[in-house]
Amino acid sequence: MTTRIGVTGATGRMGREVIAVATGREDCEVVFAVNREPAGETVDGIEVEPAAEFESLVADREPTAVIDFTGPESAADYVAACADAGIAFVTGTTGFDDEGDEALEAASEDTAVLHAPNFARGVQALVNVVGEAVRNLPGYDVELVETHHNAKRDAPSGTANRLLEEIEANGDFGGRTHGREGEAPRETGEIGVHALRAGDITGEHEIVLAGNHEEVRLTHRAEDRGVFAAGAVDAAVWIAGQKAGWYDFADVISE
Repeated sequence: MTTRIGVTGATGRMGREVIAVATGREDCEVVFAVNREPAGETVDGIEVEPAAEFESLVADREPTAVIDFTGPESAADYVAACADAGIAFVTGTTGFDDEGDEALEAASEDTAVLHAPNFARGVQALVNVVGEAVRNLPGYDVELVETHHNAKRDAPSGTANRLLEEIEANGDFGGRTHGREGEAPRETGEIGVHALRAGDITGEHEIVLAGNHEEVRLTHRAEDRGVFAAGAVDAAVWIAGQKAGWYDFADVISE
C-alpha cells in the first residue's frame, strides 16, 4: 500500500531531504509540498505550493500522513488542520512551549500524532542506553554537549532535552547548569549542559560520565540530514495505519 505524504516546510533543510527520500521510495508518494514563501519553486520535481492552501490541499489530495519540520507556531496550525481531517501527523519540529505541546496532545485525540526531536535510529539507541549507564554509575558527574549548525534556533536541542530527561529519570540530580562562566565550581548532583552552534554541522550529542578515576563517553554523530529524513518517512509509513493517539519514534523502531 502506498503512503500518500504531504510535506510542510518544503524548501527548508529538512523539507528538501524528506521530499528526496520519499520520492525515492516505491512505497511512498508525495502528493503535495507547501512552504510559507514557495516562489513557484520545485523540489525533486514536486511543486512547492503556498502554506496558506494547506487545508484545501489536505482535502483535495487526501494524504495519509503529513511530515512537518517547520517551527512551533506553524506546526501547531498544521497539526490542528490534520486533526480536523483525520490525517496522521509526524513532526520533528522542536522548541515547543507548553501551549504548543498542548496543541499536539489535543490533536492526538482525533488523529495519530508522532512527535520526535530526532529521527535517527542511532539516537534512539542512545536514549535506550543512557539511562542504564547512569544507573550503573551512581554519583558520577554528568555533562552533555550538543553541537549543531549556526542557524539552529533552539538550545539546548530537542534531542539534548530528551537525553536529559532520561538521565534525570535514572539518577539523583539536583538540576541543570547551562554553561559556566567566572567562579563556577561544579555543584554536587548538577548536570552540565553545553550548546555549540557553528558552521553547517548536522548534529552531534555527547554525554560524559566521570568519576572513580574513569570516564565514559556516549556519542552520536549524524553525518548527513538524510538519516533524519529517512526516519521521518519510516515514521509516516508506519503511523498511516495507526488509530488516533500519541506516538513516539521508539514505537516505530520497536516494530
